[in-house]
Amino acid sequence: MHIVKAQLVMYKTPKLTVVGAGPGEVDLITLKAIKVLKTADVVLYDALVNEELLDFVNPNAEIIFVGKRRGCYTYQQAQINDLIVARAETHGHVVRLKGGDPFIFGRGAEEMEFAASFGIETAMVPGISSSLAVPASQNIPVTKRGSAESFWVITGTTKEHELSKDIALAAKSSATVVVLMGMGKLSEIIKLFQQENKNDLPVAIIQNGTRVNEKIGIGTVDTILDIVKEKHLSNPAIIVFGEVVRHREGLMQVQQAYVKELIA
Repeated sequence: MHIVKAQLVMYKTPKLTVVGAGPGEVDLITLKAIKVLKTADVVLYDALVNEELLDFVNPNAEIIFVGKRRGCYTYQQAQINDLIVARAETHGHVVRLKGGDPFIFGRGAEEMEFAASFGIETAMVPGISSSLAVPASQNIPVTKRGSAESFWVITGTTKEHELSKDIALAAKSSATVVVLMGMGKLSEIIKLFQQENKNDLPVAIIQNGTRVNEKIGIGTVDTILDIVKEKHLSNPAIIVFGEVVRHREGLMQVQQAYVKELIA
């Protein structure tokens, strides 16, 4: 008599969790995000994610880079969507790790909708957005009493690779304007502010914000293009238009005055 032992296969419920990795510095990911990474069966991560964060991932998880850079795509978005569904159905818990906050120009909502259409459970862990954290890391507040009562966060390039029409509207306001993914159309953006006679409006461009290789250029609407060339600034970068940019230099002057007073 032969006894056949059945192999027990553990079924894992398909699930997608979209997780914000923060602006770049490892310490700026949330505690909840780290907890989720430890439960992942598969992690799909983007180009703007600091790879040191992968140290927090469940050691048994499969890790796949699906990052996109301008002109260089490891995976097209449709392929990423299909990969999420396929891995969720075969492996269980898929964590989609995205830079900044996935709901601010991160396509996190689209990926969740796609997964949900296949009956896959979805969840989201917010991240610290680069649109706020990167200026803050350089002592530039997006709002400040007497300088700005509101702020815009706008993508510089639309899905159709055109300049967002909202920038023209924002240029008319007195609000702080934060532009993401706008370096490729910087000259066009500058013209919109010049048309509103804001030639002397302060501008800050911060490349690789919060990372060790961070670079910054400070100027005005009329001078920033020359500063970009001088400092060799490029993507990934955050562009900030507004009087709040003056806070950075003002703070430095206050600190220097205090030191001089102590020495005297």
